[in-house]
Amino acid sequence: MVDRLSRAEEWASGLLGQLTPAQRAVLAKGLAVELRRRHSRRIAEARNPDGSRYAPRKPQARRKKGRIRRAMFAKLRTARFLKTASTADASVLHFTRQVERMARVHPEGLRDRVEHNGPVVQYPARALLGLADADVGRIADVVLDFLSR
Repeated sequence: MVDRLSRAEEWASGLLGQLTPAQRAVLAKGLAVELRRRHSRRIAEARNPDGSRYAPRKPQARRKKGRIRRAMFAKLRTARFLKTASTADASVLHFTRQVERMARVHPEGLRDRVEHNGPVVQYPARALLGLADADVGRIADVVLDFLSR
């Protein structure tokens, strides 16, 4: 995927060099919004960027029996917490400060407390952000659509 992304970057650099900074900023904003939409959809489907499913939740030992029926990261994938930032040179997708700890623990599979004075738990790795091959293709489509206007 990295090879494909670098080839796409080389391909687009010549075309983007002809745009004004204002036009590049508009394109970067459109790319950031599209990437947020795709990442939000992927998080809702509980899929890693490579297409595999997230590791399932652990069963609750002391509380109600049965599985938790809520979707994972329901609030995390909203535009309130999943933000975009763009300039003429870059598009960035990031989480707000309120949830950045949780958004850092899950993708890396780190240890963290479940609640304030709760037990420390090892979380399985669940990648929230990342580029899939389909995302790279979609980036190329957005760039071509923008340039054709």
